[in-house]
This record gives sequence, structure tokens and C-alpha cells, in this order.
Amino acid sequence: MSSYVIRRSLQAIPLLIGISIVIFLMLQMTPGGPLASSEGGGGRATAERTERLRAEFGLDDPLPVQYLNWAGGIVTGDWGTSYNTGRPVLDTITDRLPTTLLLTGLAFLIALLIALPVGIRAATRQYSAFDYASSGLSFVGVSTPSFWFGLMLLYVFSFQLGWLPSSGLEDLRQAHVGLAAVWDRLSHLIMPVAVLALIATAQLTRYVRGSMLEVLHEDYVRTARGNGLPERNVIVRHAFRNAAIPVVTIAVLMIPELFLGAVITESIFAIPGMGRLFIDSADLRDYPVLLGILTIAALLVVVTNLLADLLYGLLDPRISYA
Repeated sequence: MSSYVIRRSLQAIPLLIGISIVIFLMLQMTPGGPLASSEGGGGRATAERTERLRAEFGLDDPLPVQYLNWAGGIVTGDWGTSYNTGRPVLDTITDRLPTTLLLTGLAFLIALLIALPVGIRAATRQYSAFDYASSGLSFVGVSTPSFWFGLMLLYVFSFQLGWLPSSGLEDLRQAHVGLAAVWDRLSHLIMPVAVLALIATAQLTRYVRGSMLEVLHEDYVRTARGNGLPERNVIVRHAFRNAAIPVVTIAVLMIPELFLGAVITESIFAIPGMGRLFIDSADLRDYPVLLGILTIAALLVVVTNLLADLLYGLLDPRISYA
């Protein structure tokens, strides 16, 4: 398996290079430019300052040279400097990344804990009231825009009932210790995690149900039942193990989807994570930070695809990575 991982990693290098070129060119073609905020004054000092900044950030170089300089820095760990704050991009992202990973990790865990048992039970109780109810709620969850759901949660639980805080990750007005500090952090996480988990849970529930329905009537499941195995063992050890193979693809690929979905959620709830950083950097045309965030997103997609392939081998012994 180690040779397979190495081979897949080497195959991912041309893909990442191609993605990085597309990202770099798309940002370069956006209107305004990174120094748009320093232009437009019309004075001599403004023009001189703009020229100095262009030379300082290497914006006068040809695009191929700019790309090679940036790509070389990505490989060596020098991701550039933020145009806005002057801080290293890697440090800026490192400060925000744990918050986004916490949000997406909790949302992914909640989606798994809800979708797996609900989807399995809906499939084993096909056309029952539980099946109709879970399927209906799944369709509602898939069709609900995340920004609307977030705003409704804010309106009801923060502005009307006053049960939950409306923004941030902690109460800055007073210091909490012990259990009060734990509840303070949890109360700030409840609504944003619920927004991220909503669509993921709805999608995963539908896939689990559909995949289970495909295998419940297979011969090996009937044989297991005919041999007198308990129904729980038939469902978990025989049916779900085979049904989980396509579900793994959806579940693992939801990780980068949740990561990108944090852009909206963190903006609604004013959470200082990667999503909020992306929006702020886009407003300020902070290209080095934008490139760093998009590079991490591309890496996450490649890694999750590799992880899905490896999980296939664990779930299906017929798959060999020799």
C-alpha cells in the first residue's frame, strides 16, 4: 500500500501544478488589482507610492516570473507576504486554520452520527412513516440555502429568544473559567456547526439509504438471514459493509465541501476562521493570502480523494493496491 500512496502522490503533482496555474491566472485577471486601494488619489505621492509597492511585491515582473516565484515559495515554505497586514501568509493562515478545522470537524462528525443510523433505519423500514419523514427532512435540508438557514437561526435563537450568542467564538466582555468557559465556547459553536452540518447530514442520509436499499435484496444478505444470523449482524456486518463503499466517496469528499462552505458560515457568524479570512482578503485584493487559501483547498481535495481510495481497500478485500 505504501507504494500505491507514493505513486498516487506523484500523480497528484501535475494536477496540483495545473490547478495552481489556473488559480494564479484567474486572480490576476480579476478587476482592480492588489494595489487598487492605493491608487486613485491623483497626486504625485500616490503614484510614487504605487510604483514603489509594485516593485516591492514584484508586480512589475512578467506573469510567468511571478508564478514561478510564488510556486517556488510554496514548495520552500515561503508563501509570500500579505499585502494588507505585511505578515507572512503562512502565519496568517496558521492562525485561522484551527478554527475552521474545528467547525468542519464537528459538522462532519455530527453528519456521520445522524446520517448513518437514520439512513440505515430508513432503508430497513422502507415506506414506513420513519422512512417518509427522514426522506422529507433530507430533501428539505438539501434544498435549504445555508445562508438563509444561518440567518434564521440568528433571528430566532439570538435576536428573539436570546439563548445563543450571535457572533464570534467567545464572550470578550468577561473572562470565563471552568465549565463556564466550556459552555461559552460551545454556545458560540452551536449555530455555525448546525449550519454546516445541515446539508451534509441531508445529503449523506439520502446516499446511505439508497446504497443500503441496493444491497438489502442481494443473495448474500438473504443467505445470511437464512443461516439464522441475528438481524443486527446481517445489517451491520453484511449489508452495510458493502453499502458503505459508495458512501465513503460521498462522505470523504464532503470534507473539502464543508471547508469551502465555511466561507459563508463564518461570514454570517463573524467567526475568525479561514472562510472569514478569504472574504476579507477578497475585498482587499490580498492575492497572496487568497492564493494560499485556495492552495490549501486544492491540497485538501487531493488528499481526501486518496483517503477515499485507501478506505475502499479496507472495506472491500477484492481491491488490491499491490
